Amino acid sequence: MNVGFVSLGCSKNLVDTEMMIGLFKSNNYKIVNDPKEADIIIVNTCGFIETAKEEAIQTILEMAEYKKKKCKYLIVTGCLVERYKEELEKELPEVDVFVKFSEYETIWEQIKSKIFNTTKNDKSKEKIKSNNERNCKKDKELKTNNLDFMNRIISTGPNYAYIRVAEGCNNFCTFCAIPYIRGRFRSRKEEDIIEEAGKLAKEGIRELIVIAQDTTKYGTDIYEEPRLAKLLHKLSEIQGIEWIRFLYSYPETITDDLINEVKTNKKICKYFDIPIQHISNNILKKMNRKTTKESIIKLIEKLRKEIPDVIIRSTVMCGFPGENENDFNELYEFIKWAKFDKLGCFTYSKEEGTAASRMPEQVHSSTKKSRYNKIMKEQQEISNENLQKFIGKKFKTLIEDAYVNDKGELYFVGRTYMDTPEIDGYVYIKGNKELQETVQINTFIECKITEVREYDLIGEVYKK
Repeated sequence: MNVGFVSLGCSKNLVDTEMMIGLFKSNNYKIVNDPKEADIIIVNTCGFIETAKEEAIQTILEMAEYKKKKCKYLIVTGCLVERYKEELEKELPEVDVFVKFSEYETIWEQIKSKIFNTTKNDKSKEKIKSNNERNCKKDKELKTNNLDFMNRIISTGPNYAYIRVAEGCNNFCTFCAIPYIRGRFRSRKEEDIIEEAGKLAKEGIRELIVIAQDTTKYGTDIYEEPRLAKLLHKLSEIQGIEWIRFLYSYPETITDDLINEVKTNKKICKYFDIPIQHISNNILKKMNRKTTKESIIKLIEKLRKEIPDVIIRSTVMCGFPGENENDFNELYEFIKWAKFDKLGCFTYSKEEGTAASRMPEQVHSSTKKSRYNKIMKEQQEISNENLQKFIGKKFKTLIEDAYVNDKGELYFVGRTYMDTPEIDGYVYIKGNKELQETVQINTFIECKITEVREYDLIGEVYKK
């Protein structure tokens, strides 16, 4: 049977999807990209905020349409199911199986049970069962009743892969439902992570992107100390890995050891992703954040002093309950001061079950939107100003694609250490016949920046 996957939400969710793909592929199911060709469609959902829930429901309904044609079974997993399984079962009869990720250990049994028990034609049923028994006779040895990091199929292309080092979160920010969905913080064993990274390197992966809900807390639960710096160092010793970056670094857990490792290790991208959410101490306290305005400013100053070419990305939220004009103006002025290289802004989403959803002084949607627009307009100018300083500089660039525009001009598309895939910008390098013959996709080149366009860079191949 052909199996198609739709993965929604964050990179942590994508890793779950990749492990499910590995589970099906190890049992000799054919993975297809076109849902029209799928006998089984699996939607891995996000349930983090309201817009993500709406997208998940819409996607499920879209995939359900394929059951009128080739698709026989629709399976839905992920965060939305973890939060609302009982309600979804009542409201979406089109779905054959809902699987919480807390039930992933039984996912294979649930799927096989559904396929065997709902096949109407006895001969067809026996054929499926016979094929499955032949193809899956090594179930116990493969341990396919568990989602396996070592068995996952990378879906992000040949150059980079996410490597998840922990699951869950202990922070209980008042606006966030993650601890209730994903559970408490749990680190993976260091040796398991190293083994997985080694396998990825042998498969040709050049860039590792280290992720967790709270990456900088890695190791504090099982080793009783923060171990991210040591882990990054060990990952950098793996042959074949050329870039390592880590995302989701809470400001209060960025240690001197971690800063020094980024500063001195040539393989680790000088890139800090620090979701501060706000700068007003009044709002930070209401959010149950473990940091202050003063400590955030001190950290930014320290990073830029210790690592002059550091790239700092952050995310902020506007419209949190009780955010008044003074709080917002404080955030706005801080953004003008901080001049983040990359910045994402979100409007507060009222999530049921969270402490913030019960707070008074909920901010009107129109106010949230206007504040969001003001921040993003300012950041657009800051971004352009920041990028201008790269003109004339040379960067190691990973070439990942090429295209011909409507004028017939060839461009190569790449990333520098400053750009996380799917999140940040790109470098566009105008090609010619000579470059077409010498520059290869999925290789590194030296690039000199010549222009800036909005959030992207324009460059040329650097010739010594």
